[in-house]
Amino acid sequence: MTLTPDFWNDQGKAKKIQKELGQFQDIVKVWENNYSEIEEAEMLLEMALEEKDSEIQQEVAENLRNLHSRISVVEVECMFSGEHDMSNAMLAIHAGAGGTEAQDWVDMLIRMYLRWAEDKKFKADILDLLPGDDAGTKSATIRIQGRYAYGYLRSEVGIHRLVRISPFDTSGRRHTSFASVMVLPELDDTIVIDIADKDLRIDTYRASGAGGQHVNKTDSAIRITHLPSGIVVQCQNERSQHRNKDMAMKMLSARLYEKQKEEQAKEQENIHGDKMEIGWGSQIRSYVLQPYRMIKDHRTDQEDGNVDAVLDGRLDPFIKAFLLWQPK
Repeated sequence: MTLTPDFWNDQGKAKKIQKELGQFQDIVKVWENNYSEIEEAEMLLEMALEEKDSEIQQEVAENLRNLHSRISVVEVECMFSGEHDMSNAMLAIHAGAGGTEAQDWVDMLIRMYLRWAEDKKFKADILDLLPGDDAGTKSATIRIQGRYAYGYLRSEVGIHRLVRISPFDTSGRRHTSFASVMVLPELDDTIVIDIADKDLRIDTYRASGAGGQHVNKTDSAIRITHLPSGIVVQCQNERSQHRNKDMAMKMLSARLYEKQKEEQAKEQENIHGDKMEIGWGSQIRSYVLQPYRMIKDHRTDQEDGNVDAVLDGRLDPFIKAFLLWQPK
């Protein structure tokens, strides 16, 4: 198809096909490499057994364990079938019911997703962060770059509930806190969202928190309000106002695209957890630290008693369970 004379007549379509072709070629290459490693391990094992070489047997066993881990990852990726599953992701976290407790819970979720991204060797940047009044964070937007970042993280959309003895309560009482997570794909240049300048209000403000002396001395942060929809996005991560504006426009395009899809499907309340009330009865996952220790996903019934590992970013069992469960 790419060799036909009229392939580049439609630039947008051609770029999209080229991108998809490159992604499929990468997938085939990974499976070919895995198959070659299996063949090599079989030959090594046969040789080790014939020569009764225990060192080579141990080496083959270690290689097979590593190969099994890599194949498990590829098996999960084979479950991705959404239009934007291969895209980068924009992850927004907002504190809900629970006051300071909920804002501290947002900090814990930020750390969990950053650890997960680090383990996946994805690049993660905090684009915007609104600190809490006394502690924690009211809201944050994180951009995660990596193949299938959106495909993985769409399992996280919804309300996340934390139950623990509050470190902010001198009486040592148990508290319940809520936070919402919304995940959007970062759109590439093959998808164009028409946004009129007259529909935008663009404000500049001084960035808060860490970011370097330059950021704190200039009004480099950007807030964009899309007047017809009321959607507000902001970015303060970059050092220049121009780059913050570009990233904010990417965020706005993703929000408008998703809104358009929701309206077409007429399933807005079911698609995004943040459209629900951020409180009792709407959680997709509970993280219970007291009186017992258990994390449970209420959609898939996936459970994990090692709460520390999950809060350190071990989310893949929950993600895989979601992909197997997800409505078709």
